[in-house]
Amino acid sequence: MRIHGTIEREGKWWAMAIPSLGVFTQGRTRSEAQAMVKDAVEVLLNRQDVSVRVELAEDGFTVVTDPPAALVGFLLRCRREVAGLTLAEVAKRLGQSSPNAYARYEQGRAMPGIEQLDRLLLALDPHRGLVLSV
Repeated sequence: MRIHGTIEREGKWWAMAIPSLGVFTQGRTRSEAQAMVKDAVEVLLNRQDVSVRVELAEDGFTVVTDPPAALVGFLLRCRREVAGLTLAEVAKRLGQSSPNAYARYEQGRAMPGIEQLDRLLLALDPHRGLVLSV
């Protein structure tokens, strides 16, 4: 999975943002800003078994992790916290009696397919602005 971010020059600084993850940082150079985003995602994931890459593109950048389930789990947790929901509330929205299955996704122990991820994100925020693309 790849999460898209934006990059723009603001005066003498390069600002980089990943709004869906709540990550905003800057650097004096483009490469410094790229390193700051990588560091921010690594700190937020707080997992020694995950590698993070930031790949620049014409329209911004993407963040990629190995394993990808770590980034998906972090995205789900961020979206759930923004929505102000508990694990039990998300499970109920998904029609599940136990939050354990959903919690496995947030913990990065299970990787949803694209259709399941879309269903999970829809349960978190039916009016979401986050768009998935394949």
